Amino acid sequence: MTTMKQFLIRAAARNNAEWCASMNRSHGLTGEFGEQAWAVPSRPPLYYPDAVTLVPGADAAALVDRIDTAAAGACVKDSFADLDLTGAGFEVLFDAQWIHRPAGAPPTSPGLAWDVVRDRDTLRDWALAWDDGDGNADLFRPELLDDPATSVLVGRSADGRVAAGAVASRSDDVVGISNVFAVEGGADRAWPGVLDAAHRLFPDLPVVGYEHGADLDAAVRHGFEAVGPLRVWLRG
Repeated sequence: MTTMKQFLIRAAARNNAEWCASMNRSHGLTGEFGEQAWAVPSRPPLYYPDAVTLVPGADAAALVDRIDTAAAGACVKDSFADLDLTGAGFEVLFDAQWIHRPAGAPPTSPGLAWDVVRDRDTLRDWALAWDDGDGNADLFRPELLDDPATSVLVGRSADGRVAAGAVASRSDDVVGISNVFAVEGGADRAWPGVLDAAHRLFPDLPVVGYEHGADLDAAVRHGFEAVGPLRVWLRG
């Protein structure tokens, strides 16, 4: 692995941990950054990990000691896919790839009108569209709107409806993109507008994130490169 890819993976892992910290703060939970990992001692919001490793070769036992394993459901984002947590009762939930795209506007124009969510009502509409009827729209709370590092991006159709969206999380060296969705057309409909909005907000920052499966294929079609593996562990 090249030095540049190693840098990008570390930057993406740190960025993702900072986004996880922001999501936890919006739910009233406080995580802590250590030299090897970020972790939150109480169970985090749905879909979010209890810990994210920040460097290769993290001490697995010390990491597990920092999170709540009293009940099933503890989750660890192994940012370098180099841990073995089976001895602590974890199983692999899925494998994915960190992705990177250089700074710059997308080659295709967005087909929707894109903006940053700035009020509670729009955030609620965005969350309901993201959720698609699963009953978890309350995951995205208004406190996120007060986080200077977080930009919730919304793409609207000609009639004003929320048609697509994503979250952009700025850190020192990169902007992370997560929660990419489109009501119709899948990620391929969302990515041109997401990348255009990210470029307008942070023109000099490369874009990172992680994806797997069909979503990874879509990201590659829009100029991303897979730069290294990560693994998500779940304690059943």
